[in-house]
Amino acid sequence: MVRRPKTWLADTITGWLTREQPAGGSLLCDFDRIRFEIRPADVLLVEGRSRVSDVIKTITQSPWSHSALYLGRPSDITDPRIRSQVRDFYDGDDHEQLILEALLGQGTVIAPLSRYRQDHVRICRPKGLSPADAQEIIAFAVHHLGWEYDLRQLLDLARFLLPWSVLPRRWRSSLFQHSAGGPTRTVCSSLLASAFASVHYPIRPVIQRTEAGDLRLYRRNFRLLTPSDFDYSPYFDIIKYPYLGFDDVALYRRLPWDEEGVVCNDSQDCWLPPEAATEGGRARPSGQEPANERSAPRRGSPAAVNLLGRAPVRGDTGGAVQTPQPEDAP
Repeated sequence: MVRRPKTWLADTITGWLTREQPAGGSLLCDFDRIRFEIRPADVLLVEGRSRVSDVIKTITQSPWSHSALYLGRPSDITDPRIRSQVRDFYDGDDHEQLILEALLGQGTVIAPLSRYRQDHVRICRPKGLSPADAQEIIAFAVHHLGWEYDLRQLLDLARFLLPWSVLPRRWRSSLFQHSAGGPTRTVCSSLLASAFASVHYPIRPVIQRTEAGDLRLYRRNFRLLTPSDFDYSPYFDIIKYPYLGFDDVALYRRLPWDEEGVVCNDSQDCWLPPEAATEGGRARPSGQEPANERSAPRRGSPAAVNLLGRAPVRGDTGGAVQTPQPEDAP
């Protein structure tokens, strides 16, 4: 079938804008940890690698060019109708972790989480969101599957946010029209903002104080929200897993464990077992007594208490753990 010139031109421009550049050699996050930790209704922020991603980064002055909603595996969706609708748009493995996103040239689709393995991503987790509301958010987003991507909104957002413009910001802009873009068009961040608003969860609300001194929250225009707003929101926890984290590389191996083999029932009941004197079965240095010729203190004895440096006895070396010696022969 021969495409019309207008359609061919639109597809060519869209393909050029969405074509991704090769992934950089330096990965900033541990994607396997991300896959393990992410939960249904979490927002996944993506630092995209396409030309349209670069445009969005310039417009928003943020590295985050895209946002997606994590659905979980199909079995994680509790509503059978929503689960069936998800399977209508995704016929892959039932054990695959899925996201919902709005993409230029594709519209609102479902994709595997693994598509962003080579990208810089982070998780934005809504604080205190109940499991029931998480499913409501997912259901709202799933009902928008098949919607087209609203390119007009993206262009108007650029005209609104950029400091220079030939036309006034509010003149012929879809951002301030209540029904702009038609009922079947959206962009990624606006769709997610609408989904969270369906359960009255705030992202970046307008907060004012009434004359009586009470606080009142007003919903912000969805069309003005961008992926970075989930990053800035005080109502979302930011979760990221760098490859070279300082807190998760076998930290337990750096704990100040006793090296002499002292065993304790509690802080007042510690002793050194005879087998610990062999240092794990290794030969003892010359001049030291064999383990079977040394006496281990009885539980609860003063020597046992001294193993934690609580009651100094003869030969104390300032808190160092020592094996108590037998009494001198008369």
